[in-house]
Amino acid sequence: MDARDAILLSQLKVRAAGPGDGAGWDGFVLARADGSFFHRFGWREVLSRNFGLKPHYLIAERGGEIAGVLPLFHQKSRLFGNGLIAAPFCVEGGPLGDADAVAALDHAALALMAQTRAPFLEYRSRKAERAGWVAKRDLYAGFCRALSSKEEENLTAIPRKQRAVVRKAIASPLKGGVEEGVEALYRVYAESVRNLGTPVFPKRYFADLRAAFGADCDVMVIRDNGEPVSAVLNFYHNGTVLPYYGGGSSAARKSGANDLLYWEVMRHAVARGCTHFDFGRSKAGTGAFAFKKNWGFEPEWLEYEYFLKPGTSLPEKIRTIPNTQHLSRCGKSCRCPWRIS
Repeated sequence: MDARDAILLSQLKVRAAGPGDGAGWDGFVLARADGSFFHRFGWREVLSRNFGLKPHYLIAERGGEIAGVLPLFHQKSRLFGNGLIAAPFCVEGGPLGDADAVAALDHAALALMAQTRAPFLEYRSRKAERAGWVAKRDLYAGFCRALSSKEEENLTAIPRKQRAVVRKAIASPLKGGVEEGVEALYRVYAESVRNLGTPVFPKRYFADLRAAFGADCDVMVIRDNGEPVSAVLNFYHNGTVLPYYGGGSSAARKSGANDLLYWEVMRHAVARGCTHFDFGRSKAGTGAFAFKKNWGFEPEWLEYEYFLKPGTSLPEKIRTIPNTQHLSRCGKSCRCPWRIS
């Protein structure tokens, strides 16, 4: 750090965010083009309450005004290891702000890493930009594209083969709509995730997400003769819809309910004024990755960044792609949309 950098950093104050900082924090995130739904303050309480993660949300201030934010958590578990992450269970993370604020937040995060003795610091970045950090560019890809205000244009944007599947589902007796509670969602989510051989999150987690984000979080459910067969929990942020946690019953694959589900999310999002559809991240080589490409979404590789304690390497969960146990359950042609993270 040279003298100029030291002077600039001295003009900024970095402090821990408290419960009363939510409104100012979210106002800052929503005002920035690079702010994401996963930078919002509501995750602080939801992830802490449901998964026992210790939040270290940091605010950089200049003259009493917010100049930068960093949604950081200390995660310690046998499965995921010991590290500081911005942000776990989320697609994106890392500091937001001008260059000087980001530098100050980086400095504070590294100091916190030493204080907590965490062996690594992880930023879930769109693009890697930190010299000397390890960047992982081939693990996850994001999938996002624009939505038209015209329904037929959104339908024709789907590749021909997949579009035929969607049209068939639209013409079927299946019915879709937004529902208030999480009961139907959790019922099909739990079934599908168990079938994929991955851990099932507690029902309280989904209820807490709905409570924390209010109108910016809803649930779309597809029913067959009144029975829920496919459902997804959606987030909304600055004109973008993000279908995030979902599932479908075994019957859903045969009836086309999973395909109708995302079509109904698109229609509902356009009615809400959304201009983009974000299919979330998927690991390379998984059924979810193939499913999203099949809908005509092109992958954009996420460039996650890691600062490692000397003598350590990337955690095993980062260095290797998890096995595809779900293929043994669904078959080699599996195109399950449900994320395997």
